[in-house]
Amino acid sequence: MLHIRHLSKRFGALQALDDFSADLDDGEIVGFVGANGAGKSTTMRIIMGVLAADGGELTWNGSPVDATMRRRIGYMPEERGLYPRMRVGEQLTYLARLHGVDRAAAQRASREWVERLGIAGRHDDEVQKLSLGNQQRVQLAAALVSDPDLLILDEPFSGLDPVAVDVMSQVLVERAGAGVPTLFSSHQLDVVERLCDRVIIIRSGRTEADGTVDQLRAGAAPRWRAVVDPDAEALSRQDRGELDPLVAAALEDLPAASWERTADGRLHLSCEGTDEQPLARAATSLGLLRELGPVRRPLAEIFRESLADPDHAHCEHEERS
Repeated sequence: MLHIRHLSKRFGALQALDDFSADLDDGEIVGFVGANGAGKSTTMRIIMGVLAADGGELTWNGSPVDATMRRRIGYMPEERGLYPRMRVGEQLTYLARLHGVDRAAAQRASREWVERLGIAGRHDDEVQKLSLGNQQRVQLAAALVSDPDLLILDEPFSGLDPVAVDVMSQVLVERAGAGVPTLFSSHQLDVVERLCDRVIIIRSGRTEADGTVDQLRAGAAPRWRAVVDPDAEALSRQDRGELDPLVAAALEDLPAASWERTADGRLHLSCEGTDEQPLARAATSLGLLRELGPVRRPLAEIFRESLADPDHAHCEHEERS
């Protein structure tokens, strides 16, 4: 387990990290998200020893993270960290050797990972001759080739096509199944939502939210959705251009209510509330209720809301504090 405790880092007048803390459990995939400049890359560089923190501590399984432990970390920086004129296989073997892997095992791992990541045919090519997407695959192979105990990946899905995203996602899930935890940053929130066991939202160097996607959704007011086939009265009012007042009256007492009429003629209603029954009553007053249930808010919406208000309170689930 990786423990990050009270990290602080300042660059001149900029407080890049401000008492930042987080945990990473064995076999856990954690998405690390935030606006540009929030402190994600700074945190990762401190973990890797590229930057020194002004304060705080890092421990791995109870021991300080030192140079020896960092040899067991697979790191993928956001910027290209490859030698452009070096051949792919030669480079991966070299990087594995730097992590202490013997030559035969390094060569074997090099071939295994380029095949696993779909670039076996480029094993003997120079990196500079690869597309940006294939260079990104080589970057991930470089993080994996030493069979690390921990993965720290900065924007690993940047510039990849959907097929490559799926391949990389499968690899991270497989590594998690073997007990290897992963911390990765990404602006592709749909990938984060689909892949991660937990999400950390960082803002101005501090934890804004930390939990599973379902836990983050639960932190907001529940929202409900209903689909209605309008009854004869509603259809008649609709034909006369009088539907808006009818629906508005039905939803009048419901908090944050909204509605739309779709191309198939159905009414889609939604509102906030502790339960769905007020919306159900409003919906049945307008016609035949076809669907009723909670709205599953996408992570992108949660992310925007968490960063929208500068006075928004920092939140972290109690079970992780």
